[in-house]
Amino acid sequence: MEQSGKNTVKAVGFMMMITLVGKLLGLVREQLLAANYSIGAEATAFMTASRIPRTFFDAVFASAISASFIPIFNEYLEKKGKEEAFRLSNIFVTAVGVITCMMTVLGMVFAQPITWLFADGFLPETAKTCAEFLRILFPTVVFTGVAFSFVGILQSLDEFTIPAAMSIVSNAIIILYYLFFDKYFGIYGLTIAFLIGWAMQAAIQVPALWKKGYRFRFDFHFQEEGMKKIGRLMLPIMVSTWIQPINIVINTKFASHIHFENYPDAAIPTIEYANTLYTIIVGVFVLSIANVIFPKMARLTTNKAEEDLGETVSVTIKAMLFLLLPMMFGLMILSEPVVRLVYERGDFGTFATKTTARALFFFSLGMVGFGIQNILSRVFYAKQDGKTPFYSGLISIAVNIILCFLLVEKMDVGGLAFASAISSVVSAVFLLIPLYFQHKTLFSKKMIKDLLKMIFSAGVMAIAAVICKNGLLAMEIGGFLENIIVVAVTAAVGGVVYMICCYALGVSESKMVVEMGKGTFQKVFKK
Repeated sequence: MEQSGKNTVKAVGFMMMITLVGKLLGLVREQLLAANYSIGAEATAFMTASRIPRTFFDAVFASAISASFIPIFNEYLEKKGKEEAFRLSNIFVTAVGVITCMMTVLGMVFAQPITWLFADGFLPETAKTCAEFLRILFPTVVFTGVAFSFVGILQSLDEFTIPAAMSIVSNAIIILYYLFFDKYFGIYGLTIAFLIGWAMQAAIQVPALWKKGYRFRFDFHFQEEGMKKIGRLMLPIMVSTWIQPINIVINTKFASHIHFENYPDAAIPTIEYANTLYTIIVGVFVLSIANVIFPKMARLTTNKAEEDLGETVSVTIKAMLFLLLPMMFGLMILSEPVVRLVYERGDFGTFATKTTARALFFFSLGMVGFGIQNILSRVFYAKQDGKTPFYSGLISIAVNIILCFLLVEKMDVGGLAFASAISSVVSAVFLLIPLYFQHKTLFSKKMIKDLLKMIFSAGVMAIAAVICKNGLLAMEIGGFLENIIVVAVTAAVGGVVYMICCYALGVSESKMVVEMGKGTFQKVFKK
């Protein structure tokens, strides 16, 4: 089990490095959006319009690709060979292209009522601008469908580098637009750059697919048995993955009714900035782990290796929590300094910083829930079980709606973020319970002891981080330098304290990290 853990940590570590570059560029992209458009009406319209196509894609095809296509594609690879698997993928990509084109046409025609569906509290001018942006941006559904289909093929063939790097290209295109063209074409030009960026996510995967022997050809044999299996698997899974898009619609609708004095349209961009920063930070770790582990789980399920599957899930959750627990405490403690460091420049002022930081603080409470939910949902998808995530998601939606009603008036954007965080935790718990009964070895006594040690270490880390942060702020260094010092030094002190505590308490993951660090140091020193 320890060797399996080492292999998982190494694979995930490599993925994290690549993903981190893409996420950092995504962060730069958001910084430039904040600096140029802050939390005004144009930013609100653009963020909502760019969110809507992704929501439609997530509701229809994210499940089909990640949870339905990949298991069946792997089954074809194992039982029928690469040629038949590639033939199935051609039929699937063709189907995705046809349906997404139809969705795009309908989305462009009905842009105005769709805008109202997502944000009925918009001021009339903001709603009109949002509909105009939506007509430009809806074709991203097509590009996203093709890109993620290619990702499924490459990941099933154990190629993770290109899929992880595709966001680097799209973010780079948008950043170049900000630097050289934004002053000439404004936010309307930004929507075109955004569209081009998504198209490139599909295009850059073609050479890697070609190298693997894959050649795309339109294939309309939708009655293929593999497609029928994908369809049967897809329906319950698709319904279960509506949960996240529905929660986004709920939160956006509530946010559109929050109107701050002097900033009537600020709530949606505030939530978006905080959520983007949160998902960039947590996504580097959680999505890297999930993307590496899912094809492996699908193969283990196909080969009926239930014991190995349980061990893989156990090792994965433990390694993930080792990373997420200190991150959760750290981001809560540093929410305002992080937002100030990342966003506060140009038109993004003090009010925007404090409001965004409040949302980020409450989003951070759901970090562990978000991580567990992402991993466990993939376990059930690998088992070709969409019903369990569906029921878990229904409970998540109910919790989110109730908390939004209860908290939005008292806590504004903080209440929406808190509702989202708690709904993630609830969803994770309801996925964890049935999986535990299926795999009794999922939580061994040693694992539970290690988790308690991690929680204790994270608590000690939090105390040290608060003391460090307050001490640095008391020095009143001021300016951009203060933001860098507060974030960097506090994070470093917290990380060191956490590692020392975990190592002293005998947490196996900390020993792996120390061993890998020693090995890297020795290699560098010898050179």
